[in-house]
Amino acid sequence: MKIGYLADHREHIPRLAGWLHAQWGYLHENDSVERRAARLELRATRGGVPVTFVAVDGETLLGSASLVDDDLETRPELTPWLASVYVAPEHRGRGVASALVQRVVEEARGSGVDRLYLWTTDQERLYARLGWEPVERMPFQDEDIVVMTIDPRAQP
Repeated sequence: MKIGYLADHREHIPRLAGWLHAQWGYLHENDSVERRAARLELRATRGGVPVTFVAVDGETLLGSASLVDDDLETRPELTPWLASVYVAPEHRGRGVASALVQRVVEEARGSGVDRLYLWTTDQERLYARLGWEPVERMPFQDEDIVVMTIDPRAQP
């Protein structure tokens, strides 16, 4: 498995847009696979914010994670965010998500970020194991979420 910039694996944008829309499209009114693909195109950069990373095994797409300016409309003062961490079901349980998260944290550190945020409905234990700490619990779009944070500079 290798973690790389989506910019170097653009052929995966259509599949990735479909996966992300199927997972989280219900949270964003008027969202579509095409709009997801357009956002991924904007994140297909090589460094900084925004950027998306993909995990690949040969030509097989395993998952992705992004570093974005904002990811929670109710907390615009918090920035930047780890977002869209997704691993295809058949590749879960192999450390792919952890590797993607760690790569985003490295990118944030290299970009001078001193505080990084995420929100999750169901993966608090995974992120806590990776050094993230809860900041706030709140309802969002009929879901109970937890906002978490990490200092990228303090990570190995």
